Parts: sequence; structure tokens; C-alpha cells
Amino acid sequence: MAIAVRGQDFDSDSLVLSFLSGQDAPITENNRIKLLNGGREKFDDLFREIEKAQHHVHLEYFNFRNDSIAGLLFNLLANKAKQGVEVRAVYDAFGNWSNNMPLKKRHLDSIRKSGIEIVPFDPLYFPFINHISCRDHRKIAVIDGRTAYIGGINIADYYINGLPEIGEWRDMHIRIEGSAVGYLQNIFLSIWNKITGQEIDGIQYYPPHDDLDGKTLAIVDRIPKKLPRQLEETYLKSIRSAKTKIRIVSPYFLPTSAIKKELKKAMSRNVKVEIMISAKLDIKFTPDGVFHVAHKLMKKGADIYIYDSGFHHSKIMTVDDKFCTVGSANLDYRSLRHDYETNAFIFDYEITDELNKIFDADMEKSTKMTPEVWKKRSVWKRFVGWIANGLSPLL
Repeated sequence: MAIAVRGQDFDSDSLVLSFLSGQDAPITENNRIKLLNGGREKFDDLFREIEKAQHHVHLEYFNFRNDSIAGLLFNLLANKAKQGVEVRAVYDAFGNWSNNMPLKKRHLDSIRKSGIEIVPFDPLYFPFINHISCRDHRKIAVIDGRTAYIGGINIADYYINGLPEIGEWRDMHIRIEGSAVGYLQNIFLSIWNKITGQEIDGIQYYPPHDDLDGKTLAIVDRIPKKLPRQLEETYLKSIRSAKTKIRIVSPYFLPTSAIKKELKKAMSRNVKVEIMISAKLDIKFTPDGVFHVAHKLMKKGADIYIYDSGFHHSKIMTVDDKFCTVGSANLDYRSLRHDYETNAFIFDYEITDELNKIFDADMEKSTKMTPEVWKKRSVWKRFVGWIANGLSPLL
């Protein structure tokens, strides 16, 4: 049995489309997709689209760092607001607090005075227990209901300039035009109306879309309590469906037990599993746990590549050269079991091939993990990694 997707035939057991159809996940077939490989490409493209906005700009980000890129963005948004464009922005309160250049009250007051509506998700209140889980980790932008962006890139200039202690900060985003934009719009407006008590809706936010490039994608959203396991289950179905090859890039690679189990099963079926992790991370303690998990999978047959040229913050997976995912979700407990996350699963050979070529290029900047490479890690780091792995559901 095969599922026909715009002239391409895919075995039903090698794709997740049938699973997603059964889950009522939104699948659309008339989309134009552009990969944005890095912060410069993402911000250049996003700013050009905002310049053209006629009705509204909607932004939902884990954080807006108070730096040069955010300054340029808010100046641009203020100009659009003066032109009568509706501008709404959501940021995660914990995400703002936890970054070292947060938007403070004076910045937020200035932004609001310029005509931009900006609100925090889950405001910080003592004793802060409510902020342990269920953060809004999405990175979504929707412009005039016609163009949308999704991926792993927050609003911060280190996506272009890197950081002194880490170096280059690699990440991935995509631009979408087509019917899938309406579903990302719905995700944004749902959280906006929940936070503000407003009832923003109407056809002006959901304009019709022409039949564009015909690329098929599914928007897979994670909403705590409402859709708690859909994203993890989609990853599991994707790994389970693989016949030849799985490639993963994940910065905080501390996957759930179910994900690890499926990867091991895939390797037992002679599926080639390649995983790219970073030599350096922005969170202490976590890197040792990532190396511990990667080493365990290496011993089962996975090819592990340690990205040496900075921090690879991308959240990417490709399967059998046929389909792929890009989004905000890390392959860890926090993203798959706690936070609000959104990924695009793209059923297209061309986009998947583009991601594979990027993976190939990044391999040239990586060290392959071998038993000899592993032995160079100190006994202390290996012990810390063992502890971090045990605590991974809490990280």
C-alpha cells in the first residue's frame, strides 16, 4: 500500500502521514518552503517580509534578547505599527529571565509605547514553582496570514556573531507560504487569546492561499495536557518507519527512553543512524549527559559526530532521504514531555536532500566519536555524564 503525495509514492510504513491523519494533525499539500540555514539568512528573510506587512505581524518566541538584532526588529515593528499594522508578540517569561540580556521593564514599556503589543507567557511570581515546566519554547512568526517562520532560532545576535566562549552558533529555520500558515496562525492566536483574554480572530487573519509548490507538510504541535505526546509519538513513528537511514542533529540530546529504544531497534534492522552533537553547549552539566547517551548509542552501532566549529543548536531529523523535520523541539524530556513546542514534518525529497547536504558539510567540521576519542574524556567527565543521564527527565 502506498500513500500518494503530489506525484510521489511513499510506502505507508516508511512515512508518518497515515499516523498523523489518524491524529487529526493538520496536513497540507500546497506549500512553498525555504530553508534558512543560520541566523543571518533567517533574520534577513524575516525582516524583508515584515517590511512588506500590510495587516499584522505575530511573533511567538522563547526569548527576545536585548541586543542589536532585537533593537533592529523592534524599531522595524514600531514603524509598521505607525503605518497601522497590528503587531503582537509573545515571549516566555522564564526564557526572558534566564537569558543574560533580558528585556527589562523599561524596555518593555518603551516597546509598548511604540504601538507594539507584547506580553509574557507564564509571568514570574514567587515562589516560581509554576515555571519549572510547561515553558513556551516555540519560535513562530506569522505575517499577514500568508507567510510563516518556524525553527530553532530565537531573537538574538549570537545567531549571527556567535559567542566568545562557544564560537559559532549554528541553527536552522524555515519559511512557509501556503495553507500550513493558517495552522501556525491558529497556534499563535490560541496562546495570545489565552494570555490576554482577547478574542482575536476572523478571516483577515486567515487569507486564502494559492496552490504553490505543492510541498506537503504537517504541523505537529505539543500542548501540555491537550496534546502531550503527539510530538514524541510522531518522532517514534518516524524512527520506526525508517528503512535505510536516520540523521539527527539535536543540541541537548538526552532523549526519552522510548526514543532511545526505537533508535536501537532501527539499528538492529540495519538502519544507518547518524547523530550530530556539539563539542560545546551553553548549559553546564548537560554536555556530559549528551556525550554519555551518544557513547551508549555508538556502542550499539550509531555513527556519532561531534561538531567542533561552535554550537549546533539545530533541531533536525531526516529519514530515508524522503522526509524530515525542522522545529523548536529538542530530543529531550523537556521538549517532548513538558514544553509548548512546534515542528514541521516535511514530506519532500528536495528539502530533505538540502538538509542532508548541510549535514554532510557539517560533518567536515566534526570529529567522529570512536572508542579512542571516548577514552580521552576524563573519568570525572564520564561520571558526571552518567549522573546527568540519570537526571535527564529533570533537565
